[in-house]
Amino acid sequence: MHDPFEESLRDLLKSSALSHDDDAALGRVLKAANRQAGASDLFALLGHWFEALMIGLNNGSPHIMPVSRGGTSDSSADKAD
Repeated sequence: MHDPFEESLRDLLKSSALSHDDDAALGRVLKAANRQAGASDLFALLGHWFEALMIGLNNGSPHIMPVSRGGTSDSSADKAD
């Protein structure tokens, strides 16, 4: 399966291999990987937060409907004779 994230990290590591400084190349790859993984985690967190907000609004919406107190109900019809 083709993973563009993994492919970009491999390309970064291969391009850094020309300088023969393995520690610096690994540091650049890990920094890029950490940045990309952190951004995806942040977007996932925001997505779950938005989903939870929508569920809360959906479940709470019947509780915020206005109640009419001055209706046309006949109070004598509710009482037993």
